[in-house]
Amino acid sequence: MDQRISLITLGVADLARSRTFYEEGLGWRPADAPEGVVFYQLPGMAFALFGRDDLAEDARTPIDGTFSGITLACNQRSEADVDGVLAEAEVAGARILKPAERVFWGGYSGYFADPDGHVWEVAFNPGWPLADDGTLTLG
Repeated sequence: MDQRISLITLGVADLARSRTFYEEGLGWRPADAPEGVVFYQLPGMAFALFGRDDLAEDARTPIDGTFSGITLACNQRSEADVDGVLAEAEVAGARILKPAERVFWGGYSGYFADPDGHVWEVAFNPGWPLADDGTLTLG
């Protein structure tokens, strides 16, 4: 797995309230806001707000006091790369939460939890190109 983070997602209780905080309070501008999620371009990576329950459902992890409500993502250049990273993580001791699959937004992703339960998404998004150095640009 490349040593990078492509996306940090916060699972939030109230998406509208969180958008108001980041956009009106902090002056951030969204790069994209499809229904139920908001993406912000950061230097070389992205940040997202997503409903906490929806994020837990997408990662197939229960909200049971162990899920922090935050996921980290390492985007890949292909579906095969996603499969490879998930396999590598599992061999290293990760618990696979969601095997990689094609998803509604047109990409391919899966999730794993590291030994302390921190949740990672490994994804290929054809609309979000990775530069040669691994930085992410929202399409």
